[in-house]
Amino acid sequence: MPNSDTPPLIKRHDIPAALGLLSRLPVPVDVEQATARGAAAAWAYPVAGLVIGAVAALLASVALWLGLPAAVAAALALTTLVIITGAMHEDGLADSADGLWGGWDAAQRLGIMKDSHIGVYGVAALVLSVLLRWNAITALVAADLHWAGLITAAILSRACMTGLMAALPHARPDGLSQSVGRPSAGAAGVAALIALVAAFLFWGWWGLLLAVIAEAAVLACMGIARAKIGGQTGDILGATQQVTEIAVLLGMLVIISS
Repeated sequence: MPNSDTPPLIKRHDIPAALGLLSRLPVPVDVEQATARGAAAAWAYPVAGLVIGAVAALLASVALWLGLPAAVAAALALTTLVIITGAMHEDGLADSADGLWGGWDAAQRLGIMKDSHIGVYGVAALVLSVLLRWNAITALVAADLHWAGLITAAILSRACMTGLMAALPHARPDGLSQSVGRPSAGAAGVAALIALVAAFLFWGWWGLLLAVIAEAAVLACMGIARAKIGGQTGDILGATQQVTEIAVLLGMLVIISS
């Protein structure tokens, strides 16, 4: 018989908990429930991504309705993504770039990643991330695919965060990732299933290609993190979201042009 002490795989409180952690949206969160669940709620990260992507797509649609060009609508959508997430993923990308390529060993890399100052690797990573995402979103807006594109990219990239959390141990004994914990394989599987279904609903069979691209991106991030610091941190999770989102957006451009 199953152990009665085993927490349920899915709880309705997990969705607002995921939104409260991954966004600055004014969502009422039961802090006691969210704390007790911890990483068990990570299955809902792609659901949070759906909401975040939809808000950004809505802003792009409003901009188009006002007669603004596609490039401006894309810039507003990207700005919305940064604001409603509190730039936490961009911060993780910058810190990871500085630490992983600025240190000589795992301890030094982790020390650099914890430092609030930004270095040349971090600046370069942020500039390249913004440029790639803005150009990709502009193309999606011009093709009237910004709803499908922004929502799918947001869902897939956050499902990949859950998968990486489950696959890699914590690289340090403290920090945000450590405090949240590690999700079970079941939670990671639910997140992956949600992302796969969403990709298929929005893109048909092309959605499977986008899922493969997302998986390749997260495996690359996983391999780098394992080799350089022996595990994952909150910064690594943020960087993984950014890298995966960029890879998926670029995959969409390939689909559009095919």
